[in-house]
Amino acid sequence: MRALVATRKGLFAVDKARGHWSVAMLAFVGEPVTAVLADPRSGMLHAALNLGHFGVKMHRSADGGASWQEMAAPALPDGASDTLSVSLVWSLEGGGPQRPGRLWAGTLPGALFRSDDDGANWSLVDSLWHEPRRPLWWGGGYDVPGIHSIDVDPRDNDRLALAISVGGVWHSADAGASWELAARGMGADYLPPDQADDENQQDPHRMVRCAGAPDTLWVQHHCGIWKSRDGGHNWKGIRSTAQGGFGFAVVVHPRDPDTAWFVPAIADQTRVPAGDCFVVTRTRDGGQSFETLDRGLPQGPAWDLVYRHGLDITADGQALLMGSTTGNLWVSENGGDDWQQVSSNLPPIAAVRFVDSAGAR
Repeated sequence: MRALVATRKGLFAVDKARGHWSVAMLAFVGEPVTAVLADPRSGMLHAALNLGHFGVKMHRSADGGASWQEMAAPALPDGASDTLSVSLVWSLEGGGPQRPGRLWAGTLPGALFRSDDDGANWSLVDSLWHEPRRPLWWGGGYDVPGIHSIDVDPRDNDRLALAISVGGVWHSADAGASWELAARGMGADYLPPDQADDENQQDPHRMVRCAGAPDTLWVQHHCGIWKSRDGGHNWKGIRSTAQGGFGFAVVVHPRDPDTAWFVPAIADQTRVPAGDCFVVTRTRDGGQSFETLDRGLPQGPAWDLVYRHGLDITADGQALLMGSTTGNLWVSENGGDDWQQVSSNLPPIAAVRFVDSAGAR
């Protein structure tokens, strides 16, 4: 079993062999890696870097990370903006088995890019960039809006859903040629009461789709947890546990749409675990009840925070990997009941991804 860990100081590989987990630097030592994708269709690895002064860079590997080739990076074409440029690749997803070679990239400042040649070239999805409601999007943790979640429908790979911070949830049924805003039911307590249900100003932190039941999607929102049973068009709010509803990460079981995991925290300026207690919560009944999972996690006080892409699940739904902004990495091989610390001294972790993960399909 292998996973990839994107950190502020390089890309690491996590491997299990003979019952033991190990961590080793794979590539880009000392460089910030913001997103990573293990594409099961081609076997290629893709990594996005943010080199500050040198900008966004993209690399791919055809040999499991032994060697890497720099590729074109998503960039706004001339005339797209006088003031904005791509400052971060926040999400990378494969386009599904029906569209070999297709990749999607979500960026700051709220742009979607598409590649149809395994990342050799990228093109801006103009229809979303010029969507008339886009000027009302705004930044949550960043100064500009960003696309952090891209979910491709496994039944029809031209259908996709995006979650945007702060810009709601959007759907396309035609590979990005046209778009529908679909955040009905979500609510935002950071807006004036008469605007709280404005679909275009919702702040989903992460959105995931159940691979085995694609009409069920879960969202960890700035203001709680939401679930959709109709493909992400209408959403129902869920109150979780005493830890509250704020957080960044969520994964859903690949076959059981009623089972999902979250990592709660305190909202806004604080952004630390509630009560200084670092835990994972899990629902197995569609959000009617939640369990607190902490066996093997620090008993506190603990200050770990897990970002949007810092939690992943294997395609069989058994193993979870979780990395924090303080460089701690844990694995669970029994659905979150028990956790084992794999490393306590990694750089701050931006994303984790099993090479065979459900999310990479």
